[in-house]
Amino acid sequence: MTKQPQSKTDACKAEAAWWHGAVIYQIYPRSFKDASGDGIGDLKGILGYLDHIADLGVDGIWISPFFTSPMRDYGYDIADYCNVDPIFGTLEDFDAVLEKAHQLGLKLIIDQVYSHSSDQHSWFKESRSSRTNPKADWYVWADPKADGSPPNNWQSLFKGPAWTWDGQRKQYYLHNFLSEQPDLNLHNADVQAAILESARFWLDRGVDGFRLDAANFYMHDPQLRDNPPSGLKGSRPYDFQTHLYNRSQPENFTFIARLRALLDRYDDRFTVAEIGDHSSLDELISYVNGPDRLHTAYSFVFIENKNLSAKLIRDALEAWQDTEQSAWPSWAFSNHDAPRVASRWGAQSKDGAPAETDPRFAAMLNSLLCCLRGTAFVYQGQELGLPQAHVPFEYLRDPEAIANWPDTLGRDGARTPMPWDASSPQCGFSTARPWLPIDPRHAQLAANTQYNDPNSPFSQMKAFLRARKNHPALIHGTIRFFESPEPILAFERTDGSERLLCAFNLGEKAVDWHPQIAASWTATDLPGCTGTLEDGRIHLPPYGQCILSRK
Repeated sequence: MTKQPQSKTDACKAEAAWWHGAVIYQIYPRSFKDASGDGIGDLKGILGYLDHIADLGVDGIWISPFFTSPMRDYGYDIADYCNVDPIFGTLEDFDAVLEKAHQLGLKLIIDQVYSHSSDQHSWFKESRSSRTNPKADWYVWADPKADGSPPNNWQSLFKGPAWTWDGQRKQYYLHNFLSEQPDLNLHNADVQAAILESARFWLDRGVDGFRLDAANFYMHDPQLRDNPPSGLKGSRPYDFQTHLYNRSQPENFTFIARLRALLDRYDDRFTVAEIGDHSSLDELISYVNGPDRLHTAYSFVFIENKNLSAKLIRDALEAWQDTEQSAWPSWAFSNHDAPRVASRWGAQSKDGAPAETDPRFAAMLNSLLCCLRGTAFVYQGQELGLPQAHVPFEYLRDPEAIANWPDTLGRDGARTPMPWDASSPQCGFSTARPWLPIDPRHAQLAANTQYNDPNSPFSQMKAFLRARKNHPALIHGTIRFFESPEPILAFERTDGSERLLCAFNLGEKAVDWHPQIAASWTATDLPGCTGTLEDGRIHLPPYGQCILSRK
């Protein structure tokens, strides 16, 4: 073994926090369940299927944006931070979801998007009306260069300059994403106060915390200095730059401290930051390292990687072990912004059929995620083992996909509707044509086909999560890794007297492993363990897992 585990001090401090080692289920509301019959998922649809999530055995849910929005970026362009878009329902519908979630023992966090708003927000409409109105400085405005070009070289993540000319103000405004998503000027104290007031609105309603979208884009360099070249090439001009000045500015942390202070006035609230776009570990850690920072950060190290290996997992986890002990990681294999993990890591195969539709592969990935030290995020459909859906170009809705076609297939393939009933029209998602087409392969994996199948990804995950609750080592224990050859990933989780050896075969062929361990390890009650220990040798079938115990 290498790498000594962290001291138990951190685990003891945070053991009582519900989010410490929790498994949180992400709901993308447009695609979860349509109760109104318009082809778009809504809050009443979520309400009707919360039992599915509770039955799975997770600890909480994260609901992606359902706020008032023109839907240019499908909810991440907010026009009213304190209201529900009519396509999703009403505030009363949200209250009903929150109440039922709490009755089922589920915590509920919601997305908060503070780096930018919609260009249809009343704040932006007033801001662009003149250079002297009360909200003139609520967004990032800048004069053109002498030749009329944008103020600097910053690029949008969705291709093209991060600046758009506004004929009314005769200035450029900043947008790190779509031009319809102007960046808020969080250097302005009044903007900070307005944002914190919107956060207070939801906290007073009873939400258990926030997932903070694009948290490293809250502040920009006030001098508007050019970003230096990265020396890299990519599918977007954005990739050609090192982003020194358009994100993660020092002033970010002054605002984050104010946000954390607000949450600390409420009992047991939680924040998880999205620090994406190929961010470094140092950048990630800076958001969570200290009592005036956020509780954890949402790592993209797995979501952005196209190839699964034991080294990838080990390097990511061990990097966190070298950080301050107060820093607690979060992990996800899939979300609404990336191709589904079953296809991203399972579409390639050297021998035999691809793993993306193999239920053993899906079950192994879900168990692995929930064995890692940190808070785990499970994206809707991951519990069913859904592969990435094929969405023909003519049906694409995602502006990122359309802008970058054909360099990327975009995000729509991960956002298609949930298949609930294999025999019902539209797989039970809606009585109308869904906003995105349902992949025929998803019908074969519909939830109702998996509930009573003990070998299905859903049943395997349900059984594993229920047993996991009885093993504190998997929730807040330390972690250290064994030396093992690819494709074997092996580590030990320890809490007090409980020690668990977790071994996973990430490959499609059976493997044997002869670890240098004592013979006193025995099998656990954790289900789905297809591997066996005999005469000091662990046998792992394809996509197999083995969890052993020694006290």
